[in-house]
Amino acid sequence: MSIDSTVTHVVAALAVVIAVSSALGAAARRLRQPPVIGQLFAGIALGPSLFGLAPGGAYETLFPDQIKPILTSVAQVALVLFLFAVGYELDLGQLRSRGTVTAVSLSGFAIPMLIGAGIALLYPGGFRSANGGHPIDATFVVYMAVALSITAVPVLASIIRDQGLAGTRPATIAMAAAGVIDALSWPVLAIALIGGENGSVGAWTEKVALLAAYVLAMFLVVRPVLKWWMNRPGALMTNHVPVAAALALASSWATSALGLHVIFGALLAGIVMPRQRDGAPDSQVLRPLQETGGLLLPVFFTISGMSVQLTGLHASDLVLLLVICAAAVVGKVAAGCLSARGVARLPWRDSLLIGVLLNTRGLTELIVLNVGLQAGVIGARLYALLVLMALVTTAAAGPLTAALGRPAGPAPEPAGSGSDEQRTAGAWPGPDPGQASAVDPEPTPQP
Repeated sequence: MSIDSTVTHVVAALAVVIAVSSALGAAARRLRQPPVIGQLFAGIALGPSLFGLAPGGAYETLFPDQIKPILTSVAQVALVLFLFAVGYELDLGQLRSRGTVTAVSLSGFAIPMLIGAGIALLYPGGFRSANGGHPIDATFVVYMAVALSITAVPVLASIIRDQGLAGTRPATIAMAAAGVIDALSWPVLAIALIGGENGSVGAWTEKVALLAAYVLAMFLVVRPVLKWWMNRPGALMTNHVPVAAALALASSWATSALGLHVIFGALLAGIVMPRQRDGAPDSQVLRPLQETGGLLLPVFFTISGMSVQLTGLHASDLVLLLVICAAAVVGKVAAGCLSARGVARLPWRDSLLIGVLLNTRGLTELIVLNVGLQAGVIGARLYALLVLMALVTTAAAGPLTAALGRPAGPAPEPAGSGSDEQRTAGAWPGPDPGQASAVDPEPTPQP
């Protein structure tokens, strides 16, 4: 295929992908579902499971093998920009929060991880069969633990807004806890995957040391240099968006060279990116990156959906799917509900609502699953089952939230935190809000 022909195919494929993903995402929103549900279905529909069955080789004509690496590269760039924005908005102060958010965060992180690791160890035959015979080693067990512990903050914010829960106590606690859970999950996933193809203890230790050195260099060298560069008098580059984009891409390349996925470098770059004097992200930097990443994210959803080959599933995989879904739901709902009830003494309905909200996975889960697929930790069949689990748990969050009803009162607002709590409660414009900062509302215990 010539260069001109390749460009023509890529342009046509991108047009179809963006149009179909946008249409099904809008349809999902009309059904009071997060757009990611429709966009992922678009990927599955455009993939070999459905569109691949069309006569006349239509699938091969629109998506020839030669352009798939290019579409994958576009999807990875979209992820880099999106996760840079997530890291840039991430409030590390959440990790120091106390009381209700701490209890919900730690339980919502640890209990699903234990359950995820537990089902991998207690049902090794099912996982080994669905995973192409790959061994149930430490990397796989930790990976399954992380896969069941993730909560998708952007999708959660969209559900909170659509269900009219903005500003309520359960929504505020759930958003804050979800941010902490994801902040804890990414390092665990990175350490689990850092061994790469050579799983020896020596190679793992060496790469962990290199990663630690890189993180320190980013905080102790790169961040101060960026602050000086961006704030120096008479600076020629007043537009900091190119600086942020270059930082995100360079950091992604660095972590990829260390044997990790590019997303880890993007997150780290967002965290070290200097903020404004009040500690808030610069909206003139954040919004263009969010919009660019959001425009290209349908390509990521489509690539993710294309990797779901439903025709390759076996009848025995249904049992494993039920086990995974049950473990995912029980782990999140029980952890959020019991910790909120036990620590904050919230009413049972509000506590259950927190657990249901934390069970939202969506986009963040898809990122974790793609990392595992590309790293070879999971194969095509297990990937398809985990994607179906993400769809089921995310799609169920909205109806279950509506069934539980709106909580009685709003979250108490500590002095000076109003803007943060509005952002935490999902008051973001557009269909795909990004990561939001949050504060611990420390609600008054209920009798």
